[in-house]
Amino acid sequence: MSLPPIDMTGKVALVTGGGYGMGRASARLFARAGAQVVVADIDADRGKETIGLIEADGGSGLFVEADVSLSADVRRTISAVDESFGRLDYAHNNAGILEGQDKLADYAEEQWDRLIANNLTSVFLCMKYEIPLMARGGGGAIVNVASEATYKGNVADVGYTASKHGVYGLTTAAGLTYLDQNIRVNAVAPGNIDTGIIERARAAGQAEAVEWAAGVQPIRRLGRPEEIAEVVLWLCSDAASFVNASRIAADTGWHVS
Repeated sequence: MSLPPIDMTGKVALVTGGGYGMGRASARLFARAGAQVVVADIDADRGKETIGLIEADGGSGLFVEADVSLSADVRRTISAVDESFGRLDYAHNNAGILEGQDKLADYAEEQWDRLIANNLTSVFLCMKYEIPLMARGGGGAIVNVASEATYKGNVADVGYTASKHGVYGLTTAAGLTYLDQNIRVNAVAPGNIDTGIIERARAAGQAEAVEWAAGVQPIRRLGRPEEIAEVVLWLCSDAASFVNASRIAADTGWHVS
């Protein structure tokens, strides 16, 4: 027996970092399922491009230029969602960065501050202001982006690893706190996906790095942004109604290999 397609008609979804990669893929998938989509991104050109792609697919959405590591920008984003739609049903807190491979004693304090702000503080701020709007509408679902690194860490990626462990901690705390308000909070933990740092490595001619990133995963290839988006959509849907405060690995088993 096949499952019915996910129908999000009449719902509103917010995707941070929606101008690119996994965020863009999930924004487009939310729209294809019938949701109104709000894309927040620090890059206005890419964010508007995502909205254009959504509209080309027959959907509709709203772009908000925002740096979600800043409280004022997050509050302005949620206000825009409220003023435009009066509700928020789903949120994919996807915005984040990955940079540097320095060991802890060599890790620049400025880089630490930047990673924590963009990857962890942003998730805290987004949930802080998303949750009241969701609760006002009767509930919803949030999916944060953790990482394969939250299972076993990475000795050469200090700030990123710490920030993503923090995201998982926030996810469990929020999921347990707000379930009684019909708000589920989960995290997806991707492996190496063909976006961001992989594309930069490929453009720089670093073929060996790209080959390593693909080969280290059991499936021996890079993941596609759309494959993560499918997990996000499912976690937000009623099909995942019994899944809460959980971390879902999407890395073909790399986290246990």
